[in-house]
Amino acid sequence: MKIIALDSSGLVASAAIIADRTVIGEYNIQYRKTHSQTLLPMLDELKKMVELDLDSVDAIAIASGPGSFTGLRIGSASVKGLCFALKKPVIEIPTLEGLACNLYGTDKLVCPIMDARRNQVYTGIYEFVKREGMPVSYGLNCLLPQCAVPIEEIAGTCNKYGREVIFLGDGVPVFAQRLGELMEVPYGFAPAHMNRQRAAAFGFLAEEYYNQGRAVSGADHAPVYLRLSQAEREKRKKA
Repeated sequence: MKIIALDSSGLVASAAIIADRTVIGEYNIQYRKTHSQTLLPMLDELKKMVELDLDSVDAIAIASGPGSFTGLRIGSASVKGLCFALKKPVIEIPTLEGLACNLYGTDKLVCPIMDARRNQVYTGIYEFVKREGMPVSYGLNCLLPQCAVPIEEIAGTCNKYGREVIFLGDGVPVFAQRLGELMEVPYGFAPAHMNRQRAAAFGFLAEEYYNQGRAVSGADHAPVYLRLSQAEREKRKKA
C-alpha cells in the first residue's frame, strides 16, 4: 500500500511517502516561508527523488486539524486538488493524534500541546497500548479527545491521571515555564527530532485508519478548526 501524507497544520510543512509500512521519503521544513510556497513543491521533489508513479498511490493522508487556520486551509485545498486529479480518497488524521504518534510505544502519557493563542492550547491526552498478534505492536488510545483549553486545565487533567507525562508540540516553548508551576506528576519534553509534526507519523496512522474504512472523498473532506477564527469571533461580537 502506498500513501502520500501531508501536514501544514502548524509551523512545520511536511510531506512523506509511505510504501508497505516503510517511509521511502520525507521532507520537513520550518523556515520563513508560507506553506503555500513549500508544501506542493516539497511533494513534487519527493516524487522525483523516489520515482513515484502517482497512479500507484492508494490514498492521501492529511493533518485535518486543529492548527493554524491558514495552514489547514492550504493543506485542505492541496489534498482536495490531488484527490480530484488522481481519483484517490482522503484519510483525515486529527493533528494531535499524528503529533502524539511521534512518541510511538512509550509507556508514559503523551500530551501534545499546540499554541492556540489567548492562553489556550490545542491538546489531547494519549497512551500506547500493547497489542498481540497485530502487524503493529502498539495501538494509539485516546484518553482525552483533542480540544482547545487553557494550559491550566490540561495540566490539571494530566495531574489527575497520576502518571508521568511527555509534552510535545510548538506550545512547549510557550508554556514550559507555566507547566513547571502547574505539574504535580513527573513530566518531560520530547527531544527536538520528535517535538513537531511529521508527515511520516500521519502516514503511519493513515494505513490503520484506511483499513478501518475511515477514508473519505476529496469532496467530503473539511478541516477541523475546533474554534472560530479571530475574524469570525469579531464578526459575532459586532453582531
